[in-house]
Parts: sequence; C-alpha cells; structure tokens
Amino acid sequence: MRIRLTHRPVRHAVRVGVAAALALGGAGLVAVTSASASSPNAHCNSSPTITRSDFGMADSGPYGGRQTVWRYTLTNCHGMKVQIITYGATVQSIKTPDKSGHMANVVLGFKTLDEYVNLDSPPPSSPNFGGPYFGETIGRYANRIANASFQLNGATYTLPVNNGPNTLHGGFVGWGNRIWQNPTTSRGNGSASLTMTLVAPNGDEGSTFEPSCNCTGFPAQVTTSITYSLDNAGRLWIRYSAHNDDPRLSTVINLTNHSYFNLAGEASGPAYAQKVLINANSFTPTDANLIPTGDIVNVQGTPFDFRTFHTIGERISDASAPQGDQLVLAHGYDHNWVLNSTGPKFAGLGLAAKAKDPASGRALTVWTSEPGVQFYTGNFLDGHLVGISGHTYRQTAGYTFETQHFPDSPNEPTFPSTELKAGQTFDSTTIFAFSAR
Repeated sequence: MRIRLTHRPVRHAVRVGVAAALALGGAGLVAVTSASASSPNAHCNSSPTITRSDFGMADSGPYGGRQTVWRYTLTNCHGMKVQIITYGATVQSIKTPDKSGHMANVVLGFKTLDEYVNLDSPPPSSPNFGGPYFGETIGRYANRIANASFQLNGATYTLPVNNGPNTLHGGFVGWGNRIWQNPTTSRGNGSASLTMTLVAPNGDEGSTFEPSCNCTGFPAQVTTSITYSLDNAGRLWIRYSAHNDDPRLSTVINLTNHSYFNLAGEASGPAYAQKVLINANSFTPTDANLIPTGDIVNVQGTPFDFRTFHTIGERISDASAPQGDQLVLAHGYDHNWVLNSTGPKFAGLGLAAKAKDPASGRALTVWTSEPGVQFYTGNFLDGHLVGISGHTYRQTAGYTFETQHFPDSPNEPTFPSTELKAGQTFDSTTIFAFSAR
C-alpha cells in the first residue's frame, strides 16, 4: 500500500505518492523550455535517447562483491545530456546550453570511478573518510540524525557516528556507496528513463554489516527504486519509491539527490554572482553541530530570506545580521528551508527553488513533493578535490538544492514524520528543470 508519511502537527503539508500521477513531458504544462545547441528557442519532436557504457568495476561495500558499474547517457533533442552511473545512482554530469547555445556541464563531479569510490563519500577505512557526496542518491536517511540515534515505537536504534557526534547521509556506507541493481531503460511520452533498485537490509549500517560500528543500524528491509527521466523541455525528473518489506518493523526514510549546481559551468569558479530564490517563509536554525534546534524561524529581515532573488554572495558573510550567527556556525548556507505549500505548481509538485546565472542566461527551477530543501553552498570544499574537467573545487564552486524531509526528524516530534510503517511505500518526486534565455 502506498502512503503519505504520518503528518505530525507542523507548518507544512507533506506531499508523497504523486509519482504515479505524473505525465512525463506533458506539453504545455509549464513554461519551461530548454535551449537548443543550434537555436536556443527551437522546438524539436524526436524522442530523447539513452545509451550505456562500461564505467569500470567497484565493490558494493559490505553488501555485495565486485561488480560492473554502468554509465548511462540520456540525451534530449536539444542536445542536453545527463550522465548517471549505477554506483550510488549518481548524477555525474548535466550538459545544457546557455542563451547562445553553448554547452557546459553544470554539476560538480569526478572523472573516474576510482574517484567516486575513494573521494565522494568513502567509508572510515579510507584515509579520505568523509567527502562531498557529489551527485549521489542519499539514503536511508538524508542529512543529519543527532547523536547517531533515534527512538521509534519504543525501541532505540543506534547508528554510525560519521559527522561530529551525528550520523550524516545514512552512515559509513550510505546508499551512495552501493551499486544499484537491475538497471532498465525505456523511451516514450517524449522522455528517456533509467530505473535502478536497491535492497537495504534490516540492520542496514549496523554492526552486522559494519563491524567498526557497535550499533543496531536502521530497522527493516527496504527496497527502493529510483527513476531518472529526461524530457525535451529540459527537465530531469527524479522519482523515488521505497517499500518497507518488513511485516512488523517500522523504519525511517529520507531520500534526496546531492548534486552541486553551478549554472556558469562546473569549472567556472565561485558561484557568488548567481541568483537564488527559495519558496519558503521560514527555516530551521541549527546548533553548533548543525542539528536543528527544533525552532522554525521566519526568514524576514535575515540573510535567509530568498523569497525574492538574491545573489548567493550578497549576504553570506553578514554575521552581524539577524540570524547571522547561523552563517558562522555553518561556514555559509547549510540549512533546511520549510517550503511553502502555496505558490506555483507543476504536475502536482510545489515550487522549491530557482537559480539563474545572469552571464550565461541558464536557469534552474526545482519542483518537489518534499516539505523542505537544504540549500548548501559547498562550504567545506577547500581545493583538495579535482573535478571532472581537471579544475579544483573551492567554497561556493557549487550549491545544492537537496529536497527532503527535515534533518533530525526522528528526534523532533513537531517536524514532518519520516516513519515508514511495515508494508508501506514512500513515494517522492523532484524535478530539476533547466532553461536558458
């Protein structure tokens, strides 16, 4: 049975279960058009294509042996290309035209599989423990869980500590370190799609699978599918469906994509001049460990007010402003915005955010069924990582729009619930829509 996650009394409606109702590539649903490499305003009718290539071999952590990793390239009729690898169900690159038709990759990433394995989010056995999570599918729980533990239905569950005292993005070997299985492709309705699945066992991230962690891990086996679809309007659809396979245990679920965007191009340097809008009247401030305090604060009069367009760099250093201490704690923006239930809609999804680069004319619109979005400005990129085009990444080289339920929801009774009960299915959809003018 498909569900809406339990909705505790909060200030935002949680929207799930919409994926089945979405009609991919529906003409005329929204005025989002993709530029053509030859003519930015041209229309085209040929169906997007999808191809596959061998990207190397990798180990799927403690859950499977050495396997082939595949890279899929989705291309629409305007020449926009999205490359996705089965390691971590990761978005490696998104090449899209600017207002003059010139193509550039607008997400941060690595060139080789070895870099994804050893640098993106390596486990504690690696000397590079930690990482930027470029493009990964994050699960079982995106963002942070305080003190690496939570209670659910009277039981206490303990998790790996991998971010200060907390659990971040699922633990030591999150879903971005797993090879997603059974990749299948399809074409139709003006789109090309790739679907992959992952089975995460009962005790996922616990000591049974991670001997270095003296912890229970997440309860219940969960089978998750993810579908990436590219249409001719420049929209990348991401649809998640997570089923709790256990007949009695509940679990928690929070899924997101961790792509870093830079609409001027991934090797163009700081994105301070790019403009961002977030459809949110409030955000969730954090403590020094970047765990939400439980408060929901109005953005008005603060550097967190993106209800109209502001450049990323405009207020990022203003520690003296109201809530400016939050910029000091996080070294920039790394917070959850509480999305408004009002505002524009597309295919049943709410507007989360927009970004635009005045120089190139590229723009991004984010639609989602999720109640929150984590806007993160790459605060911990320090120049030691070399990206896909051979350039180093430094602070504000890219920024994320991680559509999500709120951080630490299992420990915050007033936040939207992330409980997934036995036998139930969680559905969530996000669209990254690119345009240029």
